[in-house]
Amino acid sequence: MRMHGPLPGVLALVLLLAMASPALADVLTEAPSRFATFEGMRVHYKSLNEGRAALVFVHGWTCDLGFWRRQAPVFGGRRVLLVDLPGHGRSDKPEIAYTIDVFARAVEAVMRDAGVDKAVLVGHSMGTPVVRHFYRLFPGRTLALVAVDGAFRPFFQDPALSARFVDRYRGPDYKTVVGGMIDAMMGEKTPPEDREAIRAAMLGTPQYVLVSAAEGMVEPGILAPDPIQVPVLAIGARSPMWTAEYEAYLRSFIGDLDFQVMEGVGHFLMIDDPEGFNDRLAAFLARRRLLKDE
Repeated sequence: MRMHGPLPGVLALVLLLAMASPALADVLTEAPSRFATFEGMRVHYKSLNEGRAALVFVHGWTCDLGFWRRQAPVFGGRRVLLVDLPGHGRSDKPEIAYTIDVFARAVEAVMRDAGVDKAVLVGHSMGTPVVRHFYRLFPGRTLALVAVDGAFRPFFQDPALSARFVDRYRGPDYKTVVGGMIDAMMGEKTPPEDREAIRAAMLGTPQYVLVSAAEGMVEPGILAPDPIQVPVLAIGARSPMWTAEYEAYLRSFIGDLDFQVMEGVGHFLMIDDPEGFNDRLAAFLARRRLLKDE
């Protein structure tokens, strides 16, 4: 089923089917695993449908591609790639520096392996700096960016605060620290079964990976406000972070910005309210005429 125009009634129907039909709900599970090779590592991903242009979903810190389970069946009428970043999910986990640069270039390796030339890149949380840096490295392969409760500017201006942020995860009690952070990020709508799955995935990430990735997130310059000249959808959960001042900051270097805030959801808004999130993403793709059939 194709949903390339502003068809809210059809979209709502497909969303309901995606939640109710086991066949649609299992689209991601049943899709075969593929592996791209990147700097000697195997990077796990899944691919739906065919095409040289794709919607590429990039998960957040210590997460995996399964966090997009409720998006895969809805957007499966297009070419879709879902990536396990190095060190996460079923990708290899060598003891290396897990920088944002490594993650962005691994996404490009997946696209090459899948035969995808250009993409709309959707990044959740840490996935936002990943897709933002992908654009910096590969602007000609980027059709648009979507930031899902992720920031385009650093959390900390003070290097000492950045160091303290990372140091929280170095100790033997790091799972307690991460677990408390996970609980704080959940929304009231997060289903109990999803709460357990989220905790299992994030707490299952090796400590050396989560520490190194946290260091990568606060690396100086990785979120410098150099111009972004492709359409951007910035969509976040209602919080003190996504303010009118932040929107104005984004508009200072993003020429085509769609800035939206969702109510009643937590950090994992694509899980808490998949219908609302998917509707907004589909509308953005339609308005910008992205990933339309030739």
